[in-house]
Amino acid sequence: MVDTTARFFIALIPPPAIQDYANGVIQELGDRFQTYTAKAPPHVTLQPPFEWSPARADRLVDELSTFSQQQTSIPVHLLGFGQFSSRVLYVHVEKTAGLLAFQSKLAEHLEHTLGIIDPKAKRRSFTPHLTVASRNLTPDKFQQAWSWLKEQPVSLEFESDRLTLLQHDGTQWHIYQEFMLVRPAA
Repeated sequence: MVDTTARFFIALIPPPAIQDYANGVIQELGDRFQTYTAKAPPHVTLQPPFEWSPARADRLVDELSTFSQQQTSIPVHLLGFGQFSSRVLYVHVEKTAGLLAFQSKLAEHLEHTLGIIDPKAKRRSFTPHLTVASRNLTPDKFQQAWSWLKEQPVSLEFESDRLTLLQHDGTQWHIYQEFMLVRPAA
């Protein structure tokens, strides 16, 4: 029997109002500059895509559940826009100490319990962001889109109360399971 793998990634998915805002920006970029987006809901990636056997999905779910039960909800601040080279446009997510610590703890937990490692983590630091256009613009269209986007104001916040595991179906990403985080004591 051949053990196949599937692609998964782990993210923070904003609440509906912020997803609507991000989807509006994505639509506006598409209308103005003929961009299209990745096939996933708006999100902040914490663990980039990795291969995992669907037959072992219960183990992955158990470990993410264990991790989530030990973490409190995390504030996320979206402030302005940014770019990666001439390939990706995104809503900038502030690198707060809490968010950096949360991502680091998750990466450490996944490595120690499941052997999941981001091979690029040693070469680049965690840069939280919410992608609105990716890898599909000509250099000219990218510069036009960036010139327009960088002038748009954005300052939003949300309290992320869940961790989300997404799975790729060969065409697009779907939510596989969500894991509630512990609310901080009031």
